[in-house]
Amino acid sequence: MSRKIPTKPRKLPQQDRSKMTVDAILTATAHILTEDGYDTASTNRIAERAGVSIGSLYQYFPNKESLVAALAESHANEMIEIVESNLRDSFDKPIEVVFRELVKACIAAHAVNPKLHKVLNEQVPRIGKLKKVKNAEEQINALVRAYLEKQRDLIQPQNLDLTVFILGSVVESLTHIAVIEHPEFLSDGKLEQEIVNLLLSYLVGKRA
Repeated sequence: MSRKIPTKPRKLPQQDRSKMTVDAILTATAHILTEDGYDTASTNRIAERAGVSIGSLYQYFPNKESLVAALAESHANEMIEIVESNLRDSFDKPIEVVFRELVKACIAAHAVNPKLHKVLNEQVPRIGKLKKVKNAEEQINALVRAYLEKQRDLIQPQNLDLTVFILGSVVESLTHIAVIEHPEFLSDGKLEQEIVNLLLSYLVGKRA
């Protein structure tokens, strides 16, 4: 039976100086991951790139996996803030507007740091589904479900749990692939429009 690798930080920074140290460590981790990949990253290389001693790194992070976990959680928090802020301001608007804003927000969130997003998407499965990343997805799904509950009389699918799963999977998959592999599709807004049309066809049987 394989030993579970710890992914939690040893301690959280409290003072400004320690916060700056942790920020430098995470920034160095991001640079090494995007430049050289997960397999070649090591705590020694990260400490050297951050300009801190290996002892200082180990005060906060027990291993490489905990560094990747912290970076993934920070990235997820940044993404969910973009999506949530857009959806909060749109909840009293028509369904066409809300789902256009949802697609725009997801594209913007994935474009925050596409190289880092790609590495984290490939490497996070190695350390398991992170609680905060999972919570971020659940928060977005809860917002979408709450909106659909208000629009139940206007939409065709009535199993809202299944509907949210389908919508989330479609938007996440298409925006992720577009930002990472086909950024040229995002230049003129046509992909955004086609995703919105796809969602509206499913929900209400019409195009925007």
